[in-house]
Amino acid sequence: MLRRHLGSALLTVGLLITTSPLARAGGRRALLELFTSQGCSSCPPADKLLGDLTADPSLVAVSLPIDYWDYLGWKDTLARPAHSARQRAYAHMREDRQVYTPQVVVNGGMHVLGSDRAAIERVIAQTNRRDAAIMSLPVLVSVSDSDLMVNVGGSQKRRLDGEVWLWPLERAVRVAIGRGENRGRTITYHNVVRHRLKLGDFTGAAESWSIPAGEILTDGIDGAVVLVQEGTDEAPGIILGAAFAPLGKQMGDEQRQTTSAR
Repeated sequence: MLRRHLGSALLTVGLLITTSPLARAGGRRALLELFTSQGCSSCPPADKLLGDLTADPSLVAVSLPIDYWDYLGWKDTLARPAHSARQRAYAHMREDRQVYTPQVVVNGGMHVLGSDRAAIERVIAQTNRRDAAIMSLPVLVSVSDSDLMVNVGGSQKRRLDGEVWLWPLERAVRVAIGRGENRGRTITYHNVVRHRLKLGDFTGAAESWSIPAGEILTDGIDGAVVLVQEGTDEAPGIILGAAFAPLGKQMGDEQRQTTSAR
């Protein structure tokens, strides 16, 4: 059923990412944040859909498992209180009190049922028409032998006030659920955010960061998302830019530099 809650590795030597044509091809259209729960029977279709959406190079799609359904009989093994807090902060900023699972927040501005692909596409178009600043910043992520480099381009449209975040993630996590509404099911969760690191504030000027691999890579981490967002973590606004980078040594053709720009 639809769940609603109201009111509230080390990198190896020689790893290289080459240039991607994404910026010339029109770049990223959206950052999709799926708020999901292992204790929610209506979430598996949304979890599968998110996996499908990760294959679209114009999208950056992540899973943010929440913890407020843990009391129903199964403690979500991937949930973080910070994810639940982020979902509530979005609802507070929208002033609609809509906190539920599965919920997708699109470009930081609008929400939609996470299992409805057509609705997600409609909302992506709506957010991009609503504000020209959405996904307007070039965000570039590259990997060297021991560091992750992040470059954010400057804004030529207006002064912007926001934050730059790095989200290390696991690209695929299989979980066997033993109790609760999904008892007996084994579900794969995609691009699961495992922790978050604030890189700095953003005021519209071009910025760059170099992050030692040891600060972000732990067991299981094989990808990262960088996002630039208006507002603060407590009062989040629209997504100004985002990029995804695969991490790890067995990536073949996936080893490439990724860029977001409209």
